[in-house]
Amino acid sequence: MRSLLLLLTLGSCALAQPFSAGLKLGVPLTDFINTAQEGNFSAATATNRYILGVEGELRLPFGLGIELDALYRHVNFTVTGAGVSAATTANNWEFPLVAKYKFKAPIARPYVEAGVAWQTLQGLSNAVTGVVTGSPSTPQTSTDNTTRGFVIGGGVDIHALLIHISPEIRFTRWGAKQFFAPSLVSSNQNQAEFLVGVTF
Repeated sequence: MRSLLLLLTLGSCALAQPFSAGLKLGVPLTDFINTAQEGNFSAATATNRYILGVEGELRLPFGLGIELDALYRHVNFTVTGAGVSAATTANNWEFPLVAKYKFKAPIARPYVEAGVAWQTLQGLSNAVTGVVTGSPSTPQTSTDNTTRGFVIGGGVDIHALLIHISPEIRFTRWGAKQFFAPSLVSSNQNQAEFLVGVTF
């Protein structure tokens, strides 16, 4: 009976913890893809300067919290040369799961965070035009559609009336490259982002 009461008490405490959800918007501070030129072939990319997504946070006692995000961006690059033009596009989804610690403050609470993230490519498309007259014949490459990495960051949680506004800087080190074509294209394993969360 005592064990049952303890379980019920712990469950009630867990359910009583405030949960918030909302939007997460931001801009990348680093390019997703690095490009170069080799011989008759050159690669180019246009970094889309936006990140869109949603977030949910479980606020725990003692300034602790757990946050899970789903963030989206569109990526692209083009390789041209030797009579061929190859355009690659993909939808990139990122799922960071971080533990947070918020310092005590009345309105604006600084915080630090660390955790893990998963990144996946969806809707990968390769469009090749022209006549291939040289090498490589397939200049665009995806090594793996899914990779994972480690996340660290910090920001400020501003409590304004019924909402929380949280600007932050986040750095992710990915464990593998998602795109890699020797001397032409490689995805950046070091990723920095400026994000703003708005939660209710």
